[in-house]
Amino acid sequence: MAERGVDVSALPQEVREQLAELDLELSEGDITQKGYEKKRAKVLAPYLTQTQNLAPPPAYDAQSPGPSSASAPAPEPGPSNSSSSSSRHRRTRRPHRSSGTRDERYRSDIHTEAVQAALAKHKEEKMALPMPTKRRSAYVQSPIDNCSPPDSSSSSDDEAVSSESAGPQQSPDTWINSSLHGSSTSSSASSTLSHGESRPTQAPQPQSQQVPPPPAPAHPPHSHSQPSALAEAFAQARIDPVGGVGPPDVPSQAQARGSRVDLPANAVVRGMSRGQSRSSMMETADVRRVGRGVPVSSRVSTKIQQLLNTLKRPKRPPLSEFFTDDQEEIVEVPQADPNTPKPEGRQIIPVKGEPLGVVSNWPPALQAALARWGATQGKSPALTALDITGKPLYTLTYGKLWSRSVKLAYTLLNKLGTKNEQILKPGDRVALVYPNSDPGMFWVAFYGCLLAEVIPVPIEVPLSRKDAGSSQVGFLLGSCGVGLALTSEVCLKGLPKTPTGEILQFKGWPRLKWVVTDSKYLTKPSKDWQPHIPTANTDTAYIEYKASKEGTVMGVAVSKVAMLTHCQALTQACNYCEGETLVNVLDFKKDMGLWHGVLTSVMNRIHTISVPYAVMKACPLSWVQRVHIHKARVALVKCRDLHWAMMAHRDQRDTSLASLRMLIVADGANPWSVSSCDAFLNVFQAHGLKPEVICPCATSPEAMTVAIRRPGVPGAPLPARAVLSMTGLSHGVIRVNTEDKNSALTVQDVGHVMPGALMCIVKPDGPPMLCKTDEIGEIVVNSRAGGNMYYGLHGVTKNTFEVIPVNASGTPIGEIPFVRSGLLGFVGPGSLIFVVGKNEGLLMVSGRRHNADDLVATALAVEPVKTVYRGRIAVFSVTVFYDERIVIVAEQRPDASEEDSFQWMSRVLQAIDSIHQVGLYCLALVPANTLPKTPLGGIHISDTKQLFLEGALHPCNILMCPHTCVTNMPKPRQKQPVGVGPASIMVGNLVAGKRIAQAAGRDLGLIEDQDLVRKHQFLTEALQWRAQTDPDHTLYVLLNAKGVAICTATCVQLHKRAEKIAAALMERSGINIGENVVLLYPPGIDLIAAFYGCLYAGCIPVTVRPPHPQNLSATLPTVRMIIDVSKAACILTTQVLTKILRSKEAAATVNIKTWPIIIDTDDLPRKRPPTIYKPPNAEMIAYLDFSVSTTGMLTGVKISHAAVSALCRSIKLQCELYSSRQITICLDPYCGLGFVLWCLASVYSGHQSILIPPMELESSLTLWLGTLSQYRIRDTFCSYSVMELCTKGLGGQTDMLKARGVNLSCVRSCVVVAEERPRLALTHSFSKLFKDIGLSMRAVSTAFGSRVNLAICLQGTTGPDPSTVYVDMKSLRHDRVRLVERGAPQSLPLVESGTILPGVRVIIVNPETRGPLGDSHLGEIWVNSPHNATGYYTIYGEENLQADHFNTKLSFGDPQTLWARTGYLGFVKRTELTDSSGDRHDALFVVGSLDETLELRGLRYHPIDIETSVSRAHRSIGESAVFTWTNLLVVVAELCGSEQDALDLVPLVTNVVLEEHHLIVGVVVIVDPGVIPINSRGEKQRMHLRDSFLADQLDPIYVAYNM
Repeated sequence: MAERGVDVSALPQEVREQLAELDLELSEGDITQKGYEKKRAKVLAPYLTQTQNLAPPPAYDAQSPGPSSASAPAPEPGPSNSSSSSSRHRRTRRPHRSSGTRDERYRSDIHTEAVQAALAKHKEEKMALPMPTKRRSAYVQSPIDNCSPPDSSSSSDDEAVSSESAGPQQSPDTWINSSLHGSSTSSSASSTLSHGESRPTQAPQPQSQQVPPPPAPAHPPHSHSQPSALAEAFAQARIDPVGGVGPPDVPSQAQARGSRVDLPANAVVRGMSRGQSRSSMMETADVRRVGRGVPVSSRVSTKIQQLLNTLKRPKRPPLSEFFTDDQEEIVEVPQADPNTPKPEGRQIIPVKGEPLGVVSNWPPALQAALARWGATQGKSPALTALDITGKPLYTLTYGKLWSRSVKLAYTLLNKLGTKNEQILKPGDRVALVYPNSDPGMFWVAFYGCLLAEVIPVPIEVPLSRKDAGSSQVGFLLGSCGVGLALTSEVCLKGLPKTPTGEILQFKGWPRLKWVVTDSKYLTKPSKDWQPHIPTANTDTAYIEYKASKEGTVMGVAVSKVAMLTHCQALTQACNYCEGETLVNVLDFKKDMGLWHGVLTSVMNRIHTISVPYAVMKACPLSWVQRVHIHKARVALVKCRDLHWAMMAHRDQRDTSLASLRMLIVADGANPWSVSSCDAFLNVFQAHGLKPEVICPCATSPEAMTVAIRRPGVPGAPLPARAVLSMTGLSHGVIRVNTEDKNSALTVQDVGHVMPGALMCIVKPDGPPMLCKTDEIGEIVVNSRAGGNMYYGLHGVTKNTFEVIPVNASGTPIGEIPFVRSGLLGFVGPGSLIFVVGKNEGLLMVSGRRHNADDLVATALAVEPVKTVYRGRIAVFSVTVFYDERIVIVAEQRPDASEEDSFQWMSRVLQAIDSIHQVGLYCLALVPANTLPKTPLGGIHISDTKQLFLEGALHPCNILMCPHTCVTNMPKPRQKQPVGVGPASIMVGNLVAGKRIAQAAGRDLGLIEDQDLVRKHQFLTEALQWRAQTDPDHTLYVLLNAKGVAICTATCVQLHKRAEKIAAALMERSGINIGENVVLLYPPGIDLIAAFYGCLYAGCIPVTVRPPHPQNLSATLPTVRMIIDVSKAACILTTQVLTKILRSKEAAATVNIKTWPIIIDTDDLPRKRPPTIYKPPNAEMIAYLDFSVSTTGMLTGVKISHAAVSALCRSIKLQCELYSSRQITICLDPYCGLGFVLWCLASVYSGHQSILIPPMELESSLTLWLGTLSQYRIRDTFCSYSVMELCTKGLGGQTDMLKARGVNLSCVRSCVVVAEERPRLALTHSFSKLFKDIGLSMRAVSTAFGSRVNLAICLQGTTGPDPSTVYVDMKSLRHDRVRLVERGAPQSLPLVESGTILPGVRVIIVNPETRGPLGDSHLGEIWVNSPHNATGYYTIYGEENLQADHFNTKLSFGDPQTLWARTGYLGFVKRTELTDSSGDRHDALFVVGSLDETLELRGLRYHPIDIETSVSRAHRSIGESAVFTWTNLLVVVAELCGSEQDALDLVPLVTNVVLEEHHLIVGVVVIVDPGVIPINSRGEKQRMHLRDSFLADQLDPIYVAYNM
């Protein structure tokens, strides 16, 4: 630091204040370390006691600067070059040949040095990035071996571990030791503190709301830096240290989705104190975990910890301190930095070129020049073409060129159609399709078209149906109205054909007629026929294609007079003389290659030697040899050709370039060309190359040649260079860079304006306002020698070809129109033109401009380049969340290792950050040869961008850095301390005219069967009464997979079976009245009989889902846990299950010696119990309902006899159930409303229930729908899993169902039973799909229940249809409900959860203040009803939890009523519909579980909303789940496509969550289908997934850590 010699205390007061302010800025993250040091040094500079010499930059390879230096590695020719890495070491001995396309221009030794220095600085900062983890098979090498089997040694664990320990970029202090993970990794996130957020729990005691202090480290830290790292980690991440016990049963990967399991994701059982739950009851789970020896892997967590550490680095732009709740625009507006450089010069004056000289013998038209030379100089050579080895193939003389062109013109006009019809008329457009290796055919075709007065449109030869950009070329041909294509016989043979031999119809192309122009097919014109050669006019002469930034290909039309004037201007500027020789390496179909090498050369009778791209690839020195052999005066090249020649120059000792008077560098306007020109001169000066002959120029398809450096006079001083500040450039301002050479750009001039042209600089966006002299702008040109229009596109033409610049006040500076060149630059001293980039390479990020080419250059200067191919890097920007984000895609070499690639990527990030002060959004590496290419080998940028956005790029490595580059996020919401009490809020609501959000079902009332109710308040009595009064009435029918009734139960049969079981229970000693009995049965009638048997015997039944025989290790521990928690005295089960419980396999998972008594009920003796137990009162417990919540909590609730009767009566009323009715149930019968409908409702109401076990559907999809049709069922109940199975499995087979006679017009109500927000998309698609077989669109509805009340809503037969509303998601995150129109942006459709049941009241309450809310608020749903559960089943009488959830009072309003808290958020809206009593209907909308909500950035998010967005992001995403860990959002997505799509999902998932939810995803995990655990109700178990992820048990395909 600079202040080493300064005593700060002795400094003046104001300086000390400045320093303190800087320290504050640094601590608050408003300034980076680098900026801080710079500013601090500046403040202290005057007070330094000694001058400190700046440390010299790090030493590099001490080699002579020059082309052989290792700091400018060669571009490699492609994957075929195996000697890439070794060649670098042999460079001194052996010339190394190489190729690439975009690379050459980026060679800059200065730049490489700057990048190294920037990286060295970063090294000191030690930025440790977590490396992504991937499964071996996901690494697709290259498209050729896609089909090869994945690497057999695919041990992802070993690989990942070794890769981490080897990664040199990780600093040791990021390896937080496992003491941290003891408390966090396996932290099982109890429901109340589920997301590392200390949200107030449901407990009333305030002290229970504090987050417990972090536990002390379990063992001494490994290194001295450890405690600080730990402290830092805790400071950053509010880790939840509760319940440090892992999940008692983790589903093994083998478990398919087929076997659904309920997985408690942790061992906190509601109703016990947490301490006890950890000590006493969970020993089994702990011991089991330890016994199996599964180490808690800290790999994932270490990665996340590293990620958190990297995120702590301050972001660059400071966020201003504002965020308003109802602000319409979400995006943060970055405040303008007062230090931004602004232009200060005067307004620019247009620059005039020298006048265009008038020479008497200039031809009146270009065709006239050809006619003249053809007649007078017929033997003089016009064109020499080379073969693939670089040897001359043929020479075309001016005589031959003229005669062939005339023949072609005659043929085109007279010989194409039948005798009388003329296919081509003058002015028609014709495509020219000739390969680069055949210039002669192209010249003849081009001039033949000019002579026939048809308009040639040269295009590239299509290679396949799916060429990069081929549909855009089709757009060009269409917009130009091309119907005919000229080509050579050889080329036509090579075009892709259909099996019948016709030429393929290329994607997006119009139908073309192909004409072969080889001489043998042309007709010699009759003696009297002469082509018509008019004087050049404004008619179009030819159309040159041009691709825009978006990839659209447009045709620039050039008039005959512009073509002629341009040739004259080039002749004057380049001083062309008759009979000179010119070597052309450029593409002769367009741009400089066409203007100089085909048009101007003919005008001046120049001999052109054309060197095709293919020859350059084989022999990079060929153009230099041609110059030497032919003593050429002019050569036309790109930087690439200079570079290649340099790389290969040692092959030739005796070449001489002394004959050259002009070496035209076509892409000299590229900022990076200067180093290529210097390096080339450095090497070839010894071969006679004179410095003044190098002539860079600037061109564009619209303005044609903008400027060119005139050939110099020997010995004249060379033009100066401009060294510009990158920061200035990014703000569009010219600042000469003096201090920081790392972020400087050196540019060379491109000479003066063309003769006869007028040029000025205007602002690139907005109205064409003239720039100031020190401002960068777009060059606009007025000249007769430029394009006229985009052919056929009048709208776009106006903005480009008819621009009239305006001055600062907005008044036009004249009448004359200018053409936009698309080049960005400025006018330097002496009217020299400097170009710093192109409009199409411009990336506007947060109001600053960056040039794609500059970024490529920086990336390529990062060593080692052995990771990627130099010429194959694409840089583009994508719009995400209201700003442009920069993406870099490069092709990775097949031999690059994961570590190399990752290290290279992280260094590129740092280099670009340092030099350009801009963050990269995404850096992707794809396998070699997979990026779309342009015909001459460059990367097709717009197609690459398209593939990236469609998720079809298939990268093999990806790094996303949204945290560093997304700086316009809204300020996180601070929860304001509420100064007013809940009562004032309520009064405020009333004053504002908002209703209190409450609703009620109709009265239970006294109904006709009141005698029955009074007589039989217990279900046991009801069953006995039915067995006596109506013994043979069938209550239950159980169907198998074939739809056959395998078991039925009449009233009397059920009663007798129950008696048998009751007798067996009473006989056993040790089973007393009031003890709990576990019922372990598959879904069926045995379960129902056992339930009533328990009630007859006075025991309390607990239904438990039996373990899955194929997956005992995952499912048996849950069974064991419920048996242990419920302290069951005995287990009733079947013979088969008894065997399983005592099997060896079971013994491997649980201790089978400690099972309670097991009674097999299959073959019990026919006995009657001595008495049937009758409870003393209805408040006694009837049964226990155990269920695993979505957060993985196992909870058991007590249901009293009174609640059972009230619930059955309520359902009977709502669904109008009577003895004569039949209903079908396809639900799991183990808990909640499913159990009530399966076991209780029929006995109470007397209707017949047809039971379909849901697992039978997996083998017979049509079972449920077939049954509905066969029995003409009016009411049916199912789960979401069943509905999804039918939608996915039968969706496309409605015709087959129709043919089998399935008709669902009988179904009046189909109710989905769930404890979640209704899945609108699923129910809607189900209704739509099966509408064809008679299902009414109104039939499908949902029910809603929770743990505290098993059925709150149920859409019965009466009452209005469920309503749908659209709410604003932005408001919902603030717990507000704002209704919007359908289709509004950010709108979320929600459907009513069913009509509220009779006797039920609900109210919406603020979970924190416990005060009632208005109906425009989202709050917790509280319920009051006679069928509420009595409480959580608890062993130790932990009363406070129970009282809190089951018997809570409002803090004001109606303090008498007792409510139960459902734990779900929702709202009530009054609708326009009327209910049965004639009042307006209040609808209850459930939004989601309170425990599952994610608190991020101070807002409340519902996982399902983010998951919906994620699932929409790409067709290969099946299911997805989100959770948070230490304030990072983790997205897990199941990949249902091929593994090569895996990495495509990462940017798409990040984009969609950022766009739609304004959240940055921290970790993206791509897994196999079926990995996300789903419980029997079809709900995702996110907490369980989270625990598996943190314990590294998911075996993910890929884990990306977004920076």
